[in-house]
Amino acid sequence: MIQGINAAAGVAIGKAFVLPSWEWDLPESRMDSVDLAKEFERLYEGIRTSRDEIVFIRNEFKEVVGGEESSIFDAHLAILEDPVFMNEIQGIIERQYKAAEVAVKEAIDHFVTMFDLLDDEYMKERAIDIKDVGNRLLKHLLGAPEITLPVDTQPYILVAKELSPSQLVHLNPSHVLGIVTLVGGRTSHSAIMARAMGIPLVSGLENKLETPIQTGDLLVIDGDQGHVHIHPNDTTVAQYAGIRKKQQLKKDQLQVLSAVDAITKDGVKVHLTANISSVKEMDLALKFGATGVGLFRTEFLYMDRTTFPSENEQFEVYRRVAEQVVRGSVVIRTLDIGGDKQLDYFSLPEEDNPFLGYRAIRISLDRKPLFKTQLSAILRASAYGNVKIMFPMISSVDEVRQARSLVREAMTELDARGVAYDANIQIGIMIEVPAAVTISDLLAEESDFFSIGTNDLVQYVLAVDRMNEQIAHMYHPFHPAILRMLRMTVEAAHSANIPVSVCGEMAGDERAIPLWLELGVNDLSMSPQSLLRIKHRLLNTTAIDDRKVAKECFKMRTNSEIEGILNQYHESHGSSRSMAKD
Repeated sequence: MIQGINAAAGVAIGKAFVLPSWEWDLPESRMDSVDLAKEFERLYEGIRTSRDEIVFIRNEFKEVVGGEESSIFDAHLAILEDPVFMNEIQGIIERQYKAAEVAVKEAIDHFVTMFDLLDDEYMKERAIDIKDVGNRLLKHLLGAPEITLPVDTQPYILVAKELSPSQLVHLNPSHVLGIVTLVGGRTSHSAIMARAMGIPLVSGLENKLETPIQTGDLLVIDGDQGHVHIHPNDTTVAQYAGIRKKQQLKKDQLQVLSAVDAITKDGVKVHLTANISSVKEMDLALKFGATGVGLFRTEFLYMDRTTFPSENEQFEVYRRVAEQVVRGSVVIRTLDIGGDKQLDYFSLPEEDNPFLGYRAIRISLDRKPLFKTQLSAILRASAYGNVKIMFPMISSVDEVRQARSLVREAMTELDARGVAYDANIQIGIMIEVPAAVTISDLLAEESDFFSIGTNDLVQYVLAVDRMNEQIAHMYHPFHPAILRMLRMTVEAAHSANIPVSVCGEMAGDERAIPLWLELGVNDLSMSPQSLLRIKHRLLNTTAIDDRKVAKECFKMRTNSEIEGILNQYHESHGSSRSMAKD
């Protein structure tokens, strides 16, 4: 068994098909100067053909998965039209008298090497997009055929060093059971697309394989845990076949719960809302019974494009989501970029530690016109539904006051324009850094609500980057320090009589339910795919019993003790893998 990165959930069992890498037969001779014009015309024709092909693929893919995921190909168009990339190619042709295809290959290699040297996982994964665009251009310049996948064989698990969005978009989910890649991670465009298509994906196996996987090798991949079993024995195959069957049965059973409220057997009601980043995800959240949106990640409106979205563009998206939510509210988080979320058209300073640097609310307060554009769009949408504003990465009272002051300025400007909005809109903050926890009593006096972002909170409290494979095993959401931080935050909110919710991955972890019931957290926001699973667990539990378990957890001194208690209780009281027996 090889441990990789769990990039897209699900279990797959089947034989491998190893995708061959692109190999180009490039001319070595130099051109005569009189042929330069002809070579430039070949380049421009290749660019035109590539652009048309990308636009066609984008529109075709949009029909399947929606606008957000298909916008990945807008980024490919931006690369193809990027003046720096094109100038590099043209310069090689003009100065070195090399053929267009040689110039393109050298330009690809130059930029990919440059990106790979950066200490930034997001930028490293963008190198795959550059290779994707460059290979498309080379294909047209050389008249090479597409690398095709088998369609007349049994469904297979696709294995590749790396998989570009252009290759992934042509996959037929009925033929591809799962995907294994040697490089890439959870934030790669291919991982995003695999999740959208429902294909299990495990990545990050480079340097972990003693011998390469061969076409025809039997594999079992677990996209939930990031495991790849090569030549598994009959017992392992049978075990995962059972898990896969139960997962499908569970999906079928859970769907009937979408219209049912999440209430424990002894009458404790928990509001389950969704984390979304697009209108399409809102549709999915409603299908799975979400009572509202606990976290609208607005940064995805800014990504994979060439300019900042206008106020009207943002307003239209926020309005459409607000109009769809009837029973609950829509919590819109203001722009949260920086760290692992970069914008191609917005140059952020190079930092030794971007996760502790210029990001989130710090950028918004520094770029006030940009911030106020977004605030105006959110305020306008509040006239169409129960919309709330939430500020990310707050660490001081001053930041909250400055941000609220800018909201008031945006309101004044909308008044002058005669534009309607909710004058009593609620304004809250994310609790995701230790400083916010320790002054949560002070922040509660400045806020209408709290939302605990457990993903970043765990990383900052434990000083562990969970994307770093060398220390990922130290990322412990149930560490005693985390439990104390959660209790401190919730108690501060309750003392100030303001609502508190959880919107990180812990909200979608069934094992954490006893903690929320004991702490008195009755609002959980999670990915749409987790809603029915958490609801089923709540419907089949008793709050009194869960609270007893949580009380024991708060007495423990180590993460392993706490996880042991929660795992044992979970397995014996409604584990997802035992659900099919219910």
